[in-house]
Amino acid sequence: MKNRIRAGNPHKLVLGVDIGGTKVAVGLVNSRGQILHAGRAPMTARGSADQGFRAVLQAIDGVMPKARAARVRAIGVCAPGWVESERGVLLSATNLPCWRNFPLARKIAKHYGLPTRLTNDASAAALAEAKWGAGSKYESIFYVSLGTGIGTAMVREGEIYHGRAGGGCEGGHMSINFNGPLCGCGKRGCVEMYASGTAISTRARRLLRQMRNSNSQILKVAGGNISNVTAETVNKAARSGDNLATQILQEAAEHLAIWLGNLIDLLEPEVIIVGGGIGRVMTSYRARMRRTLENWAINPGAHRVPILNASYRSQSALAGAAAQWLAPTRRRND
Repeated sequence: MKNRIRAGNPHKLVLGVDIGGTKVAVGLVNSRGQILHAGRAPMTARGSADQGFRAVLQAIDGVMPKARAARVRAIGVCAPGWVESERGVLLSATNLPCWRNFPLARKIAKHYGLPTRLTNDASAAALAEAKWGAGSKYESIFYVSLGTGIGTAMVREGEIYHGRAGGGCEGGHMSINFNGPLCGCGKRGCVEMYASGTAISTRARRLLRQMRNSNSQILKVAGGNISNVTAETVNKAARSGDNLATQILQEAAEHLAIWLGNLIDLLEPEVIIVGGGIGRVMTSYRARMRRTLENWAINPGAHRVPILNASYRSQSALAGAAAQWLAPTRRRND
């Protein structure tokens, strides 16, 4: 395989780039999966294609001097949504409306003069967890990234399942209610509309507006401004004992469990690994999710499928972006 970086030398570094709906995280990653010299910058997701690309370059430029000094030889990039990994093209992503059919890998490679690969962010995260993290002892893992949206990926025997053209395993847009709210993807009732960070903050804001003179800790943590409410705001309020915040997170966990029940019945993975920015927030309700799964998974072995936290926490995708070079999967053109 051309341009492969040998994984045996821990001093070989790859620049990993994780592009999300609100931020771009960049870091140097070695062949042991250790993240060095990490940085981040805001992502301009709702501007023009050029504005979005400049935001990515700004984030990379913050770490590039160290990358050049370390003689980094490749860049691995990941982003949410539908990605054609073979061509390095981001087809579309609900949380990155600035890009459509955007040749992201080619443009980054041209700008920095370094070979660049692109994959879906959940696929990248799953690869990192399978290679170096919580899934390293398992042959098949189902990975769930809970953040602005919900990303998913399947890894079996060290190989990411990409589907026919590279857009497979987009589980965050599986509908669990065909009469549910309209998702940005165009479908109704996607699980992303119920259990993502965006869904949690949206529901909290709506309930607070309906209640008006609310004494909820959510509003106090947000500085009295409903517009400042985020999923983390809700979580902080729940930890202080706020009933409304706890109710919102419990409901999100139940919707997540209903969806996971369907996935266990369909795929029966050896393990489910949960990561992303609010992954640990949701797994703190694991007991409630287990009770819900009793009604929503008919597989008699569902209770034996572990639900684990990602070892990398919110940095799984960053490590996995680099893992495209450090722990590469087979590609059709190899």
